[in-house]
This record gives sequence, C-alpha cells and structure tokens, in this order.
Amino acid sequence: MALSLGRVTRNTAMMTELATFAGGCFWCLEAAFQQLKGVSRVRSGYAGGRLPNPTYQQVCSGTTGHAEVVQIEFDPAQIDYADLLGVFFTIHDPTTLNQQGVDVGTQYRSAIYCHSAAQKAHAEAAIVELNAADLWGAPIVTEVAPLAEFYPADASHQDYYLRNSRQPYCVAVVAPKVAKVRKHFFERLKVS
Repeated sequence: MALSLGRVTRNTAMMTELATFAGGCFWCLEAAFQQLKGVSRVRSGYAGGRLPNPTYQQVCSGTTGHAEVVQIEFDPAQIDYADLLGVFFTIHDPTTLNQQGVDVGTQYRSAIYCHSAAQKAHAEAAIVELNAADLWGAPIVTEVAPLAEFYPADASHQDYYLRNSRQPYCVAVVAPKVAKVRKHFFERLKVS
C-alpha cells in the first residue's frame, strides 16, 4: 500500500511534514533520524522503483529499481528540512554510486525523494553548497527526484536497531552512524 504524500495532519495542534531519504541500508538511516527532536516517526521502506509493493527479497535482488529509504515524519516547528538534510549528508557518503561501505547495489544508492518543490530546491541548493565545499574530494552523486510512491518494509525491518543493537551488523555499521549523529547534532537530540 502506498502512503499519501505531502503534509500530514496529526492533530489540530501540530502539523507534520514528510521527508524521504535513501543513503544505504535503511536500518542505519532509521536509527540516526529516530534520535532527533521534532521527529515523530521514521519508517523503513522502498521508493524509486517500478514494482508495486516490493518485498525485501525483491528489492535486494536489484531488479525492482527501488532504493532502501526512510520516510521521516517531522514537526518543522522543531526541526526543519535543512537540518534533516544536514544529518542525511553527515551519516552517509553521497559520492559513491550505488554503494555505502560493504552494501553494494542500486538499492543502496544515495537519493532524496522530494514531497514538494520547496524540498527539491533545498536539496539541490545543499548539493551545490556541499560540492563547492569539496568535503569528500569527489562530486556528490545523490539523486534528487519527486517521490512517486513509498512502500513500507515489513515489520521485521521497522525499529531494527532498537530491537537488534547487539547484532554484528548493527554493532559494526549502524552504531557508528548513531554515534556520529549524537556527536555532531547533540543539541538536536531527544531528551531521554
């Protein structure tokens, strides 16, 4: 089932927005963004492909065209889209095509799936600024495209790091990204 795009009304007191990012394994992205004040929900899923309602196994085959993504529901009064982009570009390498570390394939590409023209403009401006700063010594290959559909991953992929933090992949790959967010975005962390 595809989810609706754009703004979502949680209740009359708070308006939330959605952001959708691909930057390697969705377990890493999910764990990083869940820590941030103003983020009310992070869902792992798939976007950017051709097959409706793909399974994890289908996406991992590399034949569906989907990327592993996270869809972030956030309150722009507490954290804005530019801040989310800052975290996104901090926790993955946007210069490697179809790869993040040991994860290789089109499903691990770097992409920003926009929910509005404003998000597209912010994403493109961030890429221009980061390329000019030459932080990685290579050009950014992050795809910027409108979000057509978001398909949630099955329940076993939701809150993966929270439920499996001692699993070897989580210790070796996810935990360092979580630590990086805690170090560089300390003022943005939720208070436990």
